[in-house]
Amino acid sequence: MPHLAIDHLTKIYERGKVLALDDVSFSVDKGEFLVLIGLSGSGKSTLLRCINRLIEPTSGRVFLDGTELTALPQRELRRWRRKIGMIFQQFNLVKRSTVLANVLAGRLGYVPTARTLLGRFPREDLERARRALERVGLLEKMFVRADQLSGGQQQRVGIARALMQEPELLLADEPVSALDPATSHSILKYLEQMNRQDGVTVLCALHFLSLARRYGTRIIALKGGRIVFEGSPSEIDDAKFKEIYGEEAEQVEVR
Repeated sequence: MPHLAIDHLTKIYERGKVLALDDVSFSVDKGEFLVLIGLSGSGKSTLLRCINRLIEPTSGRVFLDGTELTALPQRELRRWRRKIGMIFQQFNLVKRSTVLANVLAGRLGYVPTARTLLGRFPREDLERARRALERVGLLEKMFVRADQLSGGQQQRVGIARALMQEPELLLADEPVSALDPATSHSILKYLEQMNRQDGVTVLCALHFLSLARRYGTRIIALKGGRIVFEGSPSEIDDAKFKEIYGEEAEQVEVR
């Protein structure tokens, strides 16, 4: 049984006028680092958000460890979302809150809502937050407001927040698109560490093929909401690149 299975997933926006996902099916084994590539608007973000139902698919099914997420009522879905971490393109932090408060938000699925509203987290969660921040090199920033950090530091806070969930599956939606090349590699190496050392399955949407080749164990390319390629990074030759990105596109190396 695959760890994650996507079965004929379709998403239609704007009263049937925009087909964002068109009958997408694939599976992911536990421990894979699967990279989604494609142009902006190809359906990468919609796909990731349909997996954890931040967006409700129009049709199709999503299975995690054999359980159909798309059939779960909200209460059950909340429990299953503990297993799914997510990292966003624009960091998705509470900018006026401290780094520590943002990281502790990763435990919201485990701690009663009343306690979280009062900022009362168990001692073990505070220690877990310290370890997560130490792991991403931000322990000294624990009490700094999130909006005082650089973009790369904010994304590292997002990674620490995901670590707090102790996820089995991590969805990363263009996590380095707002960052410079050196910082991009830094962020992706943290995701690679979670994948290899912690055994977390990663689905990561990326723009640059060079990054996908460096970090992905497998690549799926979307175009117009449909899968146009699925295979190993080495299988994408110049002809396949043109098919995915268009005849006028040129490959750019991110070093």
